[in-house]
Amino acid sequence: MSDRLYAESGVSWGAVAWGPVFAVFGALFELVTGGPVHVVGWLLVGAGLCAITAPWVYARRRFLSLEVTTEQLRQGREKVPADQLASVTDVGAPVGARVLGGGWSVPRKYDSLPVELTDGTVVLAWAKDVEALQGALDRLVRATPGEA
Repeated sequence: MSDRLYAESGVSWGAVAWGPVFAVFGALFELVTGGPVHVVGWLLVGAGLCAITAPWVYARRRFLSLEVTTEQLRQGREKVPADQLASVTDVGAPVGARVLGGGWSVPRKYDSLPVELTDGTVVLAWAKDVEALQGALDRLVRATPGEA
């Protein structure tokens, strides 16, 4: 059983509720202003926005989530076993370093963290709270026995 040291979900499933909430406010606004309330229209708007938001939430949770456990670092679709992590402190990021998670660059609104692997390569991990990610990875590297 692996313990979770740090995790970011990408986005909450609560975002799917934005569409229905918007539709309720629209119907209430029509009710308060004294005009006809288009119940069917607002139901369709709420359902439509919910249907548009669900794939967006699913994609963000799949590709922008990260998790550090006692066994691995998972960034989006990519998993790096703990025994392949060498260092996360005082690591410089070389030009052209590979970004973890399968993307071309670090996702927008995320900060990068250079991570040295046991084979000497440097990759870029990313998180919204990069200090917390670095602390979790540092604990993981210290707890994992290195290669002999």
